[in-house]
Amino acid sequence: MEDVVGVILAAGWGTRLLPATKSVPKEMLPLVDRPLIHYTLQELVDSGITHTVVVTARGKEAIQSYFDSLPELEQLLAERGNSELLDSVHAIVAACNLTYVRQAQQLGIAHAVYAARRAIGHHPFVLCFPDDVIAGESPVAGQLLSVHRRFGASVLAVERVPLDQIGRYGVVQVEPAGNRLFRVTGLVEKPKPQDAPSDLAIVGRYVLTPGIFEAIEGIAPGANGELQITDAIQRLLASEPVYAYAFEGERFDTGNPLGYLRSAVALALKRPSLAAEARVMLLDLLRTEPSPVA
Repeated sequence: MEDVVGVILAAGWGTRLLPATKSVPKEMLPLVDRPLIHYTLQELVDSGITHTVVVTARGKEAIQSYFDSLPELEQLLAERGNSELLDSVHAIVAACNLTYVRQAQQLGIAHAVYAARRAIGHHPFVLCFPDDVIAGESPVAGQLLSVHRRFGASVLAVERVPLDQIGRYGVVQVEPAGNRLFRVTGLVEKPKPQDAPSDLAIVGRYVLTPGIFEAIEGIAPGANGELQITDAIQRLLASEPVYAYAFEGERFDTGNPLGYLRSAVALALKRPSLAAEARVMLLDLLRTEPSPVA
């Protein structure tokens, strides 16, 4: 899909997963046998994206190394008859051109998007956060692109969340526009439950039109001096429509220790080659009296 660009944000500190992320980029933390960012790029490739921009920062060199060729290792695996161990990496690299952009300062999501504007060009783009791994019959990016192609507008992935958790998300105010589809009329970042305009929370997938860059230029820094993407989308609403789509699939939030652990177990149980043994292992652990861990 040459007219649409993928954008993966991989410049954050990953503070909720410290101390592991002090030396290992959070996007490189493994879920089962591959890092978080692998799942994200695979989703984009499966959605027909052939060019993806990865926004990185200092200390994130491991991301580019992961997708680079390593002839010595590849030759060793070939000699041992284990070449298939790297086939999944080779396949997505062959299917998608990668461009890397460095965000010099972590000044918010909108700032990271704006840093990538020259690499994106005048194209609509799918913005992805690797923290959110979404499993389903069809890739979420592809679902959003179907809506974008229908209306030519920006599209936000949303899901219903309990009101006691709503304050962790950006939340949309909407009007119904079809099956799973809504017209966005407003956005609120991390509202109190009583102030939330709906229970539809924005998760880590967006299709954004090039108009978002001008919208970012017009916003002021918010909390912590950061440029918020919800503020930019709110500004974008003044000049063009924005839609929200309640995607089909199961989202795994890997951004905190318990969510990361749950995601790894759940994805292992979805893997046919691992599911049976993983269930036996879990049952065995549950039958064993846990020992205190410092």
